[in-house]
Amino acid sequence: MQFIDQVAIEVEAGKGGDGIVAFRREKYVPAGGPSGGNGGRGGSVIFQSVENLQTLLDFRYNHLFKAENGGRGGPNNRTGASGKDLIIEVPCGTVIYDAETDEIIGDLIAPEQTLIIAEGGKGGLGNQHFLSNRNRAPEYALPGLEGEKKSLRLELKLLAEVGIIGLPNAGKSTLISSLSAARPKIADYPFTTLIPNLGVVRKPTGDGTVFADIPGLIEGAAQGAGLGHDFLRHIERTRVLLHLIDATSDDVIRDYNTIQQELQAYGRGLAERPQILALNKIDAVDREEVDLDALATQLNHLAYAPVFLISAVTRTGLEPMLQEVWNVIDQINAIEAEQVLS
Repeated sequence: MQFIDQVAIEVEAGKGGDGIVAFRREKYVPAGGPSGGNGGRGGSVIFQSVENLQTLLDFRYNHLFKAENGGRGGPNNRTGASGKDLIIEVPCGTVIYDAETDEIIGDLIAPEQTLIIAEGGKGGLGNQHFLSNRNRAPEYALPGLEGEKKSLRLELKLLAEVGIIGLPNAGKSTLISSLSAARPKIADYPFTTLIPNLGVVRKPTGDGTVFADIPGLIEGAAQGAGLGHDFLRHIERTRVLLHLIDATSDDVIRDYNTIQQELQAYGRGLAERPQILALNKIDAVDREEVDLDALATQLNHLAYAPVFLISAVTRTGLEPMLQEVWNVIDQINAIEAEQVLS
């Protein structure tokens, strides 16, 4: 399945039905008067978020969405049928922008959340509406109004509490496969992961937490280099960043700083997001040549964040790291609860 997370589309609500000119033609009613009904309202365009979609692929080849027009009014004061609303299903986490102004129209996060994007046009008035003492036989009606038309840009931002970040080949895909049932492509070369991967990791209480494996960032990602620029948006919603660093790298501190600089350059508060650091691939490190404890201490002083020594392949050190993830999330939940009460 292709992972599509940005699309441009056009939406058009239905036109209101025209009102009509009609007069009563009943036996024994010589002056029946006007009876032209109003036109029906045009259908609106409505977006709805659903859980079973993970990508915007459905919009790749279909860019125009139009709701049904309202029906024409009928004789005997009958109002035309209203046009059927067009409900467009999108994945949870879809942000809807006005393509012309770049303003956010809506952000659909919760399942079954709905948002009216384009209102249908009102139906035109039939001639019965214009009956008055001065005009007993109006011979005119109004046409229906056009529905709203909008150019939109849809952007999907994955909904995950924990974002796994790091340079290419740091072991992010291996980690998420070790922690969850996700089975991303894994190989010994950079940029194995070309799309974000989601995995549900179970807490000791049984609750599930969504982890997102974000494709490798490189230097200059915030300006468009590599794959990171396309996928940095997917960690905007995360509450905790799990920063994975390859312990076999020839310069661990440089690797850490590279990612921090890209988070800072991208903005949107990513650099201030709580982080947990993990030195991965410790099973491949010669302990006589590399002092991992000293590296962890150096990173801790640099990042002011907890540092764990792990191996995603052998699952060494994963439990203490996960416990810290749960602790940080619980602290965030407690702070948010206090803010709601205050």
